[in-house]
Amino acid sequence: MKEYMQFYINGQWVDPAEPGKTWDVINPATEEPCGRIAMGSKADVDKAVVAARNAFPSYSQTSKEERLAIIQKYMEIYTGRLAEIEETISLELGAPTWLSKAVQAPLGLAHFNEIMNVLKDYDFEEQKGSALVVKEPIGVCGFITPWNFPINQIVCKVAPALAAGCTMVVKPSEETPLSAVLLAEILHEAGCPPGVFNLVNGDGPTVGSAISSHPDIDMVSFTGSTRAGIQVAKDAADTVKRVHQELGGKSANIVCEDADIEKAVAGGVQSMMMNSGQVCTAPSRMFVPESKHDQAVQVAKATAESLPVGDPFAEGTNIGPVVNERQFERVQSYIEQGIKEGADLVTGGTGRPEGYNKGFYVRPTIFANVNNDMVIAREEIFGPVLSIMPYKSEEEAIEMANDTTYGLAGYVQSGDPKHAQEVGSKIRAGTINLNGAGPDMAAPFGGYKQSGNGREWGEYGFEEFLEVKAMTGVKAA
Repeated sequence: MKEYMQFYINGQWVDPAEPGKTWDVINPATEEPCGRIAMGSKADVDKAVVAARNAFPSYSQTSKEERLAIIQKYMEIYTGRLAEIEETISLELGAPTWLSKAVQAPLGLAHFNEIMNVLKDYDFEEQKGSALVVKEPIGVCGFITPWNFPINQIVCKVAPALAAGCTMVVKPSEETPLSAVLLAEILHEAGCPPGVFNLVNGDGPTVGSAISSHPDIDMVSFTGSTRAGIQVAKDAADTVKRVHQELGGKSANIVCEDADIEKAVAGGVQSMMMNSGQVCTAPSRMFVPESKHDQAVQVAKATAESLPVGDPFAEGTNIGPVVNERQFERVQSYIEQGIKEGADLVTGGTGRPEGYNKGFYVRPTIFANVNNDMVIAREEIFGPVLSIMPYKSEEEAIEMANDTTYGLAGYVQSGDPKHAQEVGSKIRAGTINLNGAGPDMAAPFGGYKQSGNGREWGEYGFEEFLEVKAMTGVKAA
């Protein structure tokens, strides 16, 4: 079992200010501890913020070349430790090894690679009339990150912040802190200057709140539930700091009349079940033409039942467990709610899959004939549960897709790419995936409505970490 009883502050591993409080990291596949961490306090956050504040004047003045050198070195070291990172994510999160290797771990390189491309060509100054407009690093940033994509959600904040010249304090989820510690080790070895990157483990009410309310933190970036995001914004309000939020989702997947129904539905189910459904952009509401509802249900059933659930480290496993007991019980309650509301249970249901009496395994579940008023159609479940919803017309599908408090992502399947784009343009969400297209690190990522504020990834995410200064009376060269 891995034990990490220190925090990374000012370029060193240091003991907690208030020692004694620890947290067992549970392997969700076995329900046994796989690690232990020290839990931080407000005093630890204060110490980390002082380090970040002291490092900011010098680091904010570093050149592009100096920051690019750190990023390049990070990528080299990260690549050398890729297998260790993959194994750690599978251990603490329960992600199948194929997913850790193909998606989870590589994202720690992809965001840094993209931000290198942005930084190389970015112009921090431009002339606007008689004013010179200068873009400067915003200052000390506080990052509060979730457990479902532990490396990705940290790196998509850390990479642009480092590139912009900011310093930072990071609180990873206490559910998946082991990979975050590896990231700190890699940044240290890469030559990240002391105080630029600081890591304090802890829980949201203690360490998270201390970060979001801290008067010497200039920006807080939070990824997680809408409920928790609201609290972060309230904590931050008294100090009028910039607040960036990437929150929940209940994404619509509109299968158009002209789509290949088998391909569209099978792909939608596979996407929904990835990472055990613990994806904020998961296409959890599938809208299908009323005349093709029964066909879609049969395809969805066959697809879901073809995805093996099991040990993350076992060959052939497609779906691992959900992250913890609390999440397991949450998903079970939603499945029970769907049955109670009268939706058709196509496959799956409550309880663990056959053959499992231990581990937080959930049966991949499909509901059909769901209507938009049902709880399972309105609330984010964050588990492998899909709702299939029939529609009479495309206009009705779009109206139902937008009838939600969320707006993080949307999906459209059509045999005509132009038609898919037309439908996608009418969905009120920050990211629209057309005909199975995957994510692009250069494209902005973020949501409308209660799915958040601001954007991450690429140039848009980079600019979240910049302040804009106008100096008037400067003549163009």
